[in-house]
Amino acid sequence: MKRWIVLIAGVILQLIIGGVYAWSVFVPALESEYQFTKGQSALIFGLIIAVFSLAMIPAGRSLKKFGPRKTAAFGAVLFGGGYLLASLAGGNYLLTLLSLGVLTGTGIGFVYICPLTVGMQWFPEKKGLVTGVSVAGFGGGAVALSSVASFLLQQPNIYILDVFRILGIVLGLLAFVGALLLSTPDHQPAKAATSSGDLKGILFSREFLIVALGMFGGTFAGLLIVGNLKPLLLSTNVPELQATLAVSLFAVGNATGRVVWGNLFDRFGPQRTIMISLASLGVGLVLLMLPLPSPLLPAVVLFVGTGFGSCFSVYALSTESMFGIDAFSAVYPMVFLGYGVAALIGPVVGGVIADSAGSFIPAIILSAVVIAAALAAVGFMYVSASSWSSTNTQSPQEN
Repeated sequence: MKRWIVLIAGVILQLIIGGVYAWSVFVPALESEYQFTKGQSALIFGLIIAVFSLAMIPAGRSLKKFGPRKTAAFGAVLFGGGYLLASLAGGNYLLTLLSLGVLTGTGIGFVYICPLTVGMQWFPEKKGLVTGVSVAGFGGGAVALSSVASFLLQQPNIYILDVFRILGIVLGLLAFVGALLLSTPDHQPAKAATSSGDLKGILFSREFLIVALGMFGGTFAGLLIVGNLKPLLLSTNVPELQATLAVSLFAVGNATGRVVWGNLFDRFGPQRTIMISLASLGVGLVLLMLPLPSPLLPAVVLFVGTGFGSCFSVYALSTESMFGIDAFSAVYPMVFLGYGVAALIGPVVGGVIADSAGSFIPAIILSAVVIAAALAAVGFMYVSASSWSSTNTQSPQEN
């Protein structure tokens, strides 16, 4: 029973912090009320994700030293505090950037690693499914937050800073309570920590490069889209209501994709799942550039969201599969840095290109190129690894 409580608490935590993917809902209000540019708004979102990914490194150490409950509770305080401080910024861009980007971003990182790690410990026989469900919570958080935030912003006496204040208080408290329900199995055997020498060897391995490049390519494209999704659709004359719905649809795809691709991973393993997931996301980007009939647009947004969601189950599971559960909390944050780098570049590039070109199409083309390059690089490394293995397993007579 206890492990189910931990799993449910973990999913709730992921739902709360995953609301960051609804960021594009705030962009029009920030532009109209405080004259933020698309590039400035995208930089806030990008910094949140970048700091989130960097914070996972000390969070992994904290998890081993202090356990999931204290680590996640600390993250919950920072997460809510960032939104509260942003609500007091009065529209000052630098203070808003630092409040949300640094404080909230750090809080997300400290919370995120905890449910992911303890879920694998509590359910060692169902790692793929449990990992998919856990990270699906993070992807699904934007569904609820986009709806709630849109409703609040439509009220006559509620403005964007009021919304930040409400989110800081309500979500911060809920996350803190959820953190108190986390724990590790009592029977969990003590594990030797990954040494710096072991970690250095892993970071220079072909396997690490594959998962890091795959993570960067997939999340670069996905973050560029989700960080600018609502203004992107509004720029194509999509009605406001449909654009808001699309943010939720992307989040639904993001959440369900994590579960679906987690199950596919159990069937196909790291190599084929990585290749297929990247190709799938690339196809979605191409479709998004086409002048589609309105009824097909939601399906394409959902499909792209599903491809983006694959990154957070496929690469977590690939890391565990390649390097083992003992090294996971040390290695996966390093893989996640690919996500952080993509966050700093992708959304900002999309916003800046839209500001200068008056269209998001060039940015989507760039995303498709990045996906193609990552797919080619990963494929080359797999082929070369296979060729090397084949050569070195020949008999002496063949040599």
